Amino acid sequence: MIRSQVLVCGGTGCTSSGSKFVMEAFESEIAKAGLQDEVKLVPTGCFGLCARGPVVIVYPEGTFYSHVSKDDVAEIVEEHLLKGRIVDRLVYRDVDEDVKEKAIEYTSLNETAFYRAQKRVALRNCGVINPESIDEYIAMDGYAALGKVLTEMTPEDVIKCVTDSGLRGRGGGGFPTGRKWSFTASNKADQKYVVCNADEGDPGAFMDRSVLEGDPHCIVEAMTICGYATGATEGYVYVRAEYPIAVKRLGIAIEQAKEYGLLGENIFGSGFNFNLHIRLGAGAFVCGEETALMTSIEGNRGEPRPRPPYPAVKGLFGKPTTENNVETFANIPQIILKGADWFASMGTEKSKGTKVFALGGKITNTGLVEIPMGTTLREIIEDIGGGVPNGKKFKAAQTGGPSGGCIPASLIDTEIDYDNLTSIGCMMGSGGLIVMDEDNCMVDIAKFFLDFTVDESCGKCSPCRIGTMRMKEILEKITSGNGTLEDIDKLEELAKHVKENSLCGLGQTAPNPVLATLKFFREEYIEHVVEKKCRAGVCKALLNYSIVADKCIGCTKCARNCPVGAISGTVKQPHTIDQTKCIKCGACMSNCPAGAIVKG
Repeated sequence: MIRSQVLVCGGTGCTSSGSKFVMEAFESEIAKAGLQDEVKLVPTGCFGLCARGPVVIVYPEGTFYSHVSKDDVAEIVEEHLLKGRIVDRLVYRDVDEDVKEKAIEYTSLNETAFYRAQKRVALRNCGVINPESIDEYIAMDGYAALGKVLTEMTPEDVIKCVTDSGLRGRGGGGFPTGRKWSFTASNKADQKYVVCNADEGDPGAFMDRSVLEGDPHCIVEAMTICGYATGATEGYVYVRAEYPIAVKRLGIAIEQAKEYGLLGENIFGSGFNFNLHIRLGAGAFVCGEETALMTSIEGNRGEPRPRPPYPAVKGLFGKPTTENNVETFANIPQIILKGADWFASMGTEKSKGTKVFALGGKITNTGLVEIPMGTTLREIIEDIGGGVPNGKKFKAAQTGGPSGGCIPASLIDTEIDYDNLTSIGCMMGSGGLIVMDEDNCMVDIAKFFLDFTVDESCGKCSPCRIGTMRMKEILEKITSGNGTLEDIDKLEELAKHVKENSLCGLGQTAPNPVLATLKFFREEYIEHVVEKKCRAGVCKALLNYSIVADKCIGCTKCARNCPVGAISGTVKQPHTIDQTKCIKCGACMSNCPAGAIVKG
């Protein structure tokens, strides 16, 4: 009889930090202790707290262990599983900011500050079930929504339920999902398609990957429901090849669903047929745009098409097609089972439900979070994220990656939903949320994202192909100390032109990081141009290292570590830096034991 379950995170984050070896160690130690009939070992998807991986949870206690290595496993088996004593040193801890010397310990995941404010809908099964077991998914009401749809509801009923829920597309645009489905349903054709966009390309974003890794069956179920509602009998999941764990588990889920009669011919004896296929993408960012994605599935170079006609009229292979991203589909089964009113009760008036964010950058708790729409940025950063580390000040949060904008510290109490972000010149995007502190240069941030979009532009239209390159050149001129005030005005004008005239969403949103930083941090652009100064000390061309004579102890460490011999001086005497030789590598500053070297 099973008395304990050991859940080990098998998502990409924990896998990269060694969870595979932790899993193998548990298998060996459990067998060695003779507990194989009493303890069940379960590989799961992402728990969310990626910064604390590898993560292990032991039930029924719900004890949450973090930073577990293979060398810790024998102790967990001996102490916890055999003797019933929690291994205190491995238990995840939150730090009480009011009493910094006191650590508050948690033995239950839901008691932590990271999880208390979250509401998991799209991520409900991630870190809970074995994603490679259809039986565990069914035990969590899996495929019950599909059964309800095929035996109790008409296609019109399904679309009405999704429409009434207020679900909007989680891929970034926020278009009402029910309306999109209704457009495809109303078009008659001999063949229709459902497409799932899993081509998650934003730097720092990993929401869709985590859902596919932790709960692939919910995507299979949701796409089948969409097929029934819209009249489609074929579906494609377009997922980037850089997600091998997600691809593997999705493939297993499709085969298991076929074996159980939940995919393929005459599902639930309803006469409805639906087949699902996987298509691998090569990682082109432009293929996140729906028409470019469909072009790629067809075997052609991923380039966007002019719209209209829209995919609901002429999409994949020229047939009516419904396209949603992974997170959008992940909400569908729960909406069907629990009702439109249940979903609509969460969130704000125009943005219902929850939103998943990949929280990264200068934040204590890097990871995956799911919060009700309307949660403030402050709650996400300070309560869930644990704040900015190392005593630094929060400066801004980048939302939507290369397509988004930044929210400055002055707007930290902004409620996160589609309309609020749009009103301040930002956008939700697919869900990347990069936190920045005072050590980030906002001009450099704009250049970083623009450099990305220049590389990822497909080149089909001139505004994007040429305009983004010219914008990048101006930013490089400014960060190298050669910019003028006229360049700032020219950059802003060009950004607006590219935004208004590009063919697809990539070009239309590429200027957003530039426009947002100009709006909220224009003074930094002016400093770069007029004062030849980068306040964050990031832009090397504007950076100078100098030695404070009163602090210098003459230890010669800086001179010995300078790769170009730019530092001179005698033992026990203040040293100096020759600015004409200095390459601004920072080696001197990092090696100075007296803190005598400053940059500015």
